[in-house]
Amino acid sequence: MRKHLKRGRVVLAAISVVALAALGLAGSAQAKLTGEFTKFQFCPYTKAEVRRCIYSPTTGGEVKLGKKVVPIEKEVVLQGGYGEEAETGTEAGFAKFYEATNGVTLSKAAQNVPGGLAGIVPEASSPPLVKALIKFFFENKITGLTSTLELAKPASEIRVSEIHLAEEIGVALKMPVKVHLENPFLGKSCYVGSSSSPINWNLTVGTTAPPKPNEPIKGTGGVTEFFEEGQILKLKGAELVDNAWSAPAPSGCGGILSFLVNPIISSQLGATTAGNNTAKLKNDIWESPALAVKINNEEHP
Repeated sequence: MRKHLKRGRVVLAAISVVALAALGLAGSAQAKLTGEFTKFQFCPYTKAEVRRCIYSPTTGGEVKLGKKVVPIEKEVVLQGGYGEEAETGTEAGFAKFYEATNGVTLSKAAQNVPGGLAGIVPEASSPPLVKALIKFFFENKITGLTSTLELAKPASEIRVSEIHLAEEIGVALKMPVKVHLENPFLGKSCYVGSSSSPINWNLTVGTTAPPKPNEPIKGTGGVTEFFEEGQILKLKGAELVDNAWSAPAPSGCGGILSFLVNPIISSQLGATTAGNNTAKLKNDIWESPALAVKINNEEHP
């Protein structure tokens, strides 16, 4: 705990220094972002309510939904801004999120589901030829299956806790999501989760406390780095985790035959109640005061 508190004080002190540094910059006409500031091009930094900009690409990890484990092989980006943390009430310690100006707060990247629709996955010790043949026959355009993570509610429903992220304790990111399963047989509307019944992730860089059969797992806040004369903070190699969430049954699978297909997909997934699912998101987290981003934009015609 002492280590966490020390790291938290260091990071939060750095954030304060960055904000003060931004105040000392002089602005001019509206122009463009430069250098590492370009990562925040879709941050709503002109909004008075937005205090900080965030850009977080997830490039690794995995999502386990019931019996299905999906490696994250294609980059998924969370971007936008957030405001002041609430001081009282049920959301004390959490800040409201503001959507990216291009409308893509959480980018969509279809991840390959190992084994495809048939769910046939070779043993790790299988010869390379066996793995290649199974991939060819069961992960092609017809029998293959992809999984795409999407926001289940507006970006304004996301919540961020800067202090929990810095101290590596508690929930750092609350995010309502849904999983889009795609295959020619499933149609275009096969989902696990929805706007009315989302999967609620409570991601932490600390240690989880899941129900059985899951066991506690630990995330990490990564290594702190600074860019652009200290105006941009990067948490390199962070990992946000949650293995205490539940997921509703699949819906909309198979179009007009969904009453037949939904139960089949549900049986393939197995139990998706709390204690049977896991999210591990390996990413880098880039942050900067919205004021610093705004001034950088104004200073470079």
